[in-house]
Amino acid sequence: MKIIRSMVLVSADDESLARGAQDVFHAFLEEIDEFGLSDQITVTTIRDAGMHGEKPTVIVYPDAAVYGPVTVEDVHTIVEEHLHKGNIVPGLLAMMREMAPEIGWMRGRRGALPVQKRIVLERAGVVNPASIEDYILYDGYQALGKALTKMTPAEVIAEVEKSGLQGRGGAGFPTGRKWSFVAATPGSPKYVICNADESEPGTFKDRLIIEGDPFSIIEAMTIAGYAINAHEGFIYIRGEYPLAYKRIEHAIAEAEKHGMLGEHIFGTDFSFHIHPHAGAGAYICGEETALIESLEGKRGMPRARPPYPTTYGLYGKPTVVNNVETLASMPAIIRNGAMWYREVGSPKSTGTKVYTILGNVNFTGVIEAPMGITLREVIDIYGKGMKNDKALKLVQTGGSSGTIVPASLQDTPLDFDAFRNAGVSLGSGALLVCDEDTCVVDLAKVILRFFRNECCGKCTPCRIGTLRLYEIISQISEGRGSLDDFDLMQKISEAMSEVSNCGLGQTAATALRDILKYFRAEVEAHIVDHVCPTGVCPIKELAAVA
Repeated sequence: MKIIRSMVLVSADDESLARGAQDVFHAFLEEIDEFGLSDQITVTTIRDAGMHGEKPTVIVYPDAAVYGPVTVEDVHTIVEEHLHKGNIVPGLLAMMREMAPEIGWMRGRRGALPVQKRIVLERAGVVNPASIEDYILYDGYQALGKALTKMTPAEVIAEVEKSGLQGRGGAGFPTGRKWSFVAATPGSPKYVICNADESEPGTFKDRLIIEGDPFSIIEAMTIAGYAINAHEGFIYIRGEYPLAYKRIEHAIAEAEKHGMLGEHIFGTDFSFHIHPHAGAGAYICGEETALIESLEGKRGMPRARPPYPTTYGLYGKPTVVNNVETLASMPAIIRNGAMWYREVGSPKSTGTKVYTILGNVNFTGVIEAPMGITLREVIDIYGKGMKNDKALKLVQTGGSSGTIVPASLQDTPLDFDAFRNAGVSLGSGALLVCDEDTCVVDLAKVILRFFRNECCGKCTPCRIGTLRLYEIISQISEGRGSLDDFDLMQKISEAMSEVSNCGLGQTAATALRDILKYFRAEVEAHIVDHVCPTGVCPIKELAAVA
């Protein structure tokens, strides 16, 4: 059998290709063959290695050494010294800031990526996502085999409960408890749904997981089906993710072909089938009951709750709905055990979290880090610091429906309990980092415009509330606001939070409420002084006309 000990990733984005990445790729294949290493080293491409100005970029795993810019002439040296002799080549490493060992960088390796604890993303970018053989080589299907042959469904649920895994879609509900509710609910059939309708602005982690490691989702859903006695599952994928849909389809076909999905899996009495379904791009279908309505062929609008999907879900039957990241954590938990998983993260928020970093930082992208890391560490280590050395003003966590975290709270651990105690929320893991030049009024305007457009219109508080809040904040941004607007916005926000039918209306004004709490003086400057302190809003021009 081919035993892979190293993986070489060559960047293949447009800039890299323009600079000769294809020639570099073929040079690696030739040199590796010359050294007789073809059976030990895999060479593949990565769409974007995340480096700017250092392209073509080459990443060598498992060392996570980043070389760049790499020319054809450099390839022989990298293969001979690093891949053949095991010595990283310092002179060819991409130039990055000096490591800071006290905050977790890899010591002594200039140009290496910062250390990440990878559980969900352990295979992404390492294996061929179309190859079930690659997946199996990297511990794939060990968890399912263990569950089906050595564990009862109740033991699987107990292991998930002991792990402390909480839903990674935003709500943070204990996964094992959700599974136990469905398992204990009478009635059949039961269903497993993977919520891959990743519509939260700024969030693209689920897309990366599916595109990079689709078999992990298939395995996890099958484990969930075994645990709750379900024999059918659905993956609801965002319509704008055609590659993810294609790779899931292929993974399902390959798993069925190899007897790891379908009838009598692993020769046991357990059978499970999975069906992919593409959504039409409605933000509201990220809400689990609206997603279920859409799966049933109806308009995607949320149901009144209770009853919850655990007792009355797809086609009125007990249903487990889990987020992509939640499911992707599952195989490692079953394979290694709950106590192994609990050693990562914080005592009350175990495991890792996948974050998307956006905004005014020097590096944007996706990372996976243990729960409990702080925003300051995320920005300094993974974001490579604030862009242009500007001061941090705020971070919006969890996408447009998430909370506004001021710079004063950047040392709060990123876990569910610590954030809840601080009056903010972790959400889906999208981190929008904003510097001192960000206008909070303009930010609120952009967010409320989004929710005004995405509201499904089913309930009055959300339908009218999102429109009125957008109108009010727009007037303030134009210097036409009133101090009475503060009370009005507060009342509308509270009403939406308390009586809206679903999470969209309940959280649509979250960012605005936080802005009024932490940055009231800046909003008042727009109203009283007719000045935008950051110079973003066009108040002066409008005031002059008036």
